[in-house]
Amino acid sequence: MKEGCALDRTPGATPILYGRLAGWWPLISDPADYADEAAFCWATLRDACVRPPAEVLELGSGGGNNASHLKLRCRMTLVDRSPGMLAVSRRLNPECEHVLGDMRNVRLGREFDAVFVHDAIGYMATPADLARAIRTAHVHCRPSGAILLVPDAVRETFRASTEHGGLDGSGRAVRYLQWTWDPDPDDESYLVDLVFALRGGGGAMAIESDRHHMGLFARGTWLRLITEAGLDAGVLRDAWGRDVFVAVRHGP
Repeated sequence: MKEGCALDRTPGATPILYGRLAGWWPLISDPADYADEAAFCWATLRDACVRPPAEVLELGSGGGNNASHLKLRCRMTLVDRSPGMLAVSRRLNPECEHVLGDMRNVRLGREFDAVFVHDAIGYMATPADLARAIRTAHVHCRPSGAILLVPDAVRETFRASTEHGGLDGSGRAVRYLQWTWDPDPDDESYLVDLVFALRGGGGAMAIESDRHHMGLFARGTWLRLITEAGLDAGVLRDAWGRDVFVAVRHGP
């Protein structure tokens, strides 16, 4: 499940779900649904590091669903550019450090045993932005540490799809429809369009539409940008059919 961008907004604009609708996130995406994926990501990072990581930085952490599982294995520092999503995550993960920042340019002034970027990496809509995010991960990763990048798709694996979901909460509920499609197979992007039905107190209904502008790069582009950042690059296929990229920092 993606996290916002209004249909009349341009690429790079702040998604409405990251702003005025951020508080609805717990009814859109259940943390329990992330358990298997978080276990896979932890095992991949653990195996790529010299020793199991004790401190992990997550860039683009959103509402903290992955962190709710990873924090059981390590200390998590969570970075996201949405104050609303950080507020959601603080309620779910009060023991984690939360930092407001953009993965393209945030600098915390310290290093971690591992760096994790889940599907938020897909919002890097150009190779230049993707390179900046990889550089951010690099400067925060200790030597002999590992970086895990988990895009929803690369050019070679992209498939159009639809899905739906949503949850009932105390006094309110959400249902959504999602369409993932590529209007121009010759460029390096795709779209995720969503419609949310939001039922508030007293049964009042509202409908919101979002559009996500996502980067879509060839596998070779990912590997090249990781290597150009000074990292050893590798790619794995996970149980969900995605290419995930593992980068290891050996030098200073």
